[in-house]
Formats: sequence, C-alpha cells, structure tokens
Amino acid sequence: MNIGSAIKSIRKKLSITQYELAEKCDLSQTSLSQIETGIKRPSQRTISKVCAVLDIPESIIYIVAMQESDVPPSKRGVYELVYPSIKSLALQMVSSEHINLVSVKAD
Repeated sequence: MNIGSAIKSIRKKLSITQYELAEKCDLSQTSLSQIETGIKRPSQRTISKVCAVLDIPESIIYIVAMQESDVPPSKRGVYELVYPSIKSLALQMVSSEHINLVSVKAD
C-alpha cells in the first residue's frame, strides 16, 4: 500500500500544492514530500489530518493507495479486472465532491 502516492495523486487532482497542503495539516513541506515519495510513512494521525483538510473519507486514500502486492496471489486476477475501475471511481468522487475546494487554496 502506497499511502504517500495516494495523497500526492489526490492533492494533484485537487490542484493543491505540497506547500499548501502541508501548511493546512501542520506539517513541514519537507515531511509531506517525504511521505509522498515513500521515504517516510505517515502516522494514522497524519492520514486523518490530511483527510480532514481535503474533506475526504480515509477509505478514499486507502483505495487509491492499494497495490497489486497487497492482494493475495489467488485474488490478483479479480484485482486486475476490478481495481482500475474502483480507483478511477474513487478519484472521480474526489474531484466531483471537491470542485469548490477553494478554502484550502485561499486560506
């Protein structure tokens, strides 16, 4: 599971800079960068903060973060068929729910 990559994907989908998101989450931009690149693993508290700031359920982060290696080999065929659609839907929900997410950018 790549939580950092999921955070980055969602942040970019919402056109929010690393600096803006880090500031809203009370993180340094360096820490957020390290999370997004996989150098540092975010704590549950950090994941909760990011989700609260982005106004998304944590489940969206976990869906987007899922990787083939997270799935047992016996289920990978189903994963390959279903996951791309589920990930796409999760990202569409983020963008459609957050079209007016001006407060994160404007504050």
